[in-house]
Amino acid sequence: MNHLSLIIKREYLNKVRNKSFIIMTFLSPLIMVGIFTLVAYLSQLNNDKVKLISVLDESGLFTDQFTNTPSLQFKLLSNVSLEEAKSTSEENSDYGLLYIPKTATIDDLSKSITFYSEDSPSLIVMDDIEDAIEEKTNTLKLREAGIDAQTIKELRIRIDANLETFQGEETSKLGSGLKLAFGGAAGYLLFMFIIIYGNMIMRSVIEEKTSRIIEVIISSVKPIKLLLGKIFGTTLAGITQFLAWVILIGVLSAVVTSILGIDPSAVPSPQQEMIESGGGVESIAQDVILEIANLPIANLVIMFILFFIGGYLLYASLYAAIGAAVDSETDTQQFMLPILMPLILAVYVGFFTVIENPHGTVSQVFSYIPFTSPVVMLMRIPFGVPVWQQIVSVVILFATFIGTVWFAAKIYRVGILMYGKKPSYKELIKWLKY
Repeated sequence: MNHLSLIIKREYLNKVRNKSFIIMTFLSPLIMVGIFTLVAYLSQLNNDKVKLISVLDESGLFTDQFTNTPSLQFKLLSNVSLEEAKSTSEENSDYGLLYIPKTATIDDLSKSITFYSEDSPSLIVMDDIEDAIEEKTNTLKLREAGIDAQTIKELRIRIDANLETFQGEETSKLGSGLKLAFGGAAGYLLFMFIIIYGNMIMRSVIEEKTSRIIEVIISSVKPIKLLLGKIFGTTLAGITQFLAWVILIGVLSAVVTSILGIDPSAVPSPQQEMIESGGGVESIAQDVILEIANLPIANLVIMFILFFIGGYLLYASLYAAIGAAVDSETDTQQFMLPILMPLILAVYVGFFTVIENPHGTVSQVFSYIPFTSPVVMLMRIPFGVPVWQQIVSVVILFATFIGTVWFAAKIYRVGILMYGKKPSYKELIKWLKY
């Protein structure tokens, strides 16, 4: 066991002292914050620009229908022809020209409205314009039919059903989205951690194998201890780098916000604009707080740690075995697909099956399979999974990890001393018998 601790320490120090490791630890947060800052800055510049739209309303029905906003201004034209209006709008570099002709009927009018612009207009702007016109035309159409539009509007009822469990716990409509977001974030984080640091373990094994250092080390250390030492040491280095990224990104974001006055996370989206225009921000915030309060936070945190560690260790042992079996990274391609496919499958099952039916047969089966359970079970837990099922899944995961380490160590023991030969799957099976 003393050898194991020495190997872990050696692997950890070798990784954290590596120049590329140190550079990427500091450079990656700079790049990420820089990209988000640039996007936020460009979005802010785009939003600060006022869009001026000229309106030529020959029908005279919409003169008071368009409301100015800080980013959208309307200018009514009168006593000019369409060609003159187009020429003037183009010369003034207006955002566009809205032409509403005079027609015999409302039905003809709905098919004759045209928006002229230099480039394709924003979909959000066009939706606002079309909504304003539709509201007025529908009112006029009802008036033609002898129906009071205001009465119909007052009689219209909006249904907003309350959500509650059979045990009397209140939930909200945002609950499924928040639960899916947690599971998706956890699964994506695990996926990226495995890809980045699993490859780091594999490259480390290949480098030591090609440099023949491994021949000296293996004379005094059992292969399984060397394998575990590499996995645990690289894992600790990865956690160190990840924590450094979190701290540096937080500090850099705070500096950007305070000094430049730009919030990297404040990138407006069409959904945000729709929420703000609808005045439902407070209601949505209350729903979010309510749903977060109803989440099993302690259960989620504990299981996230267990599944994250178990899932990473499971795949890391496979990466180490691949590194021992080949002589270069080029030769690893034939073995990478079988490792990545379960992870990709887990993500697809999580997003397309768990959110639809978290307690269905497919969701339950994949939450017990150790190669997919770290993602699928984490996405199921927010929807309410019995503790015993979670424990069974964790036990299966760690038991599989122990078996995989044994399997990987058998390949490792033979592969680290094999040179100049590209192994096949048939060859790997022979190594397990040695």
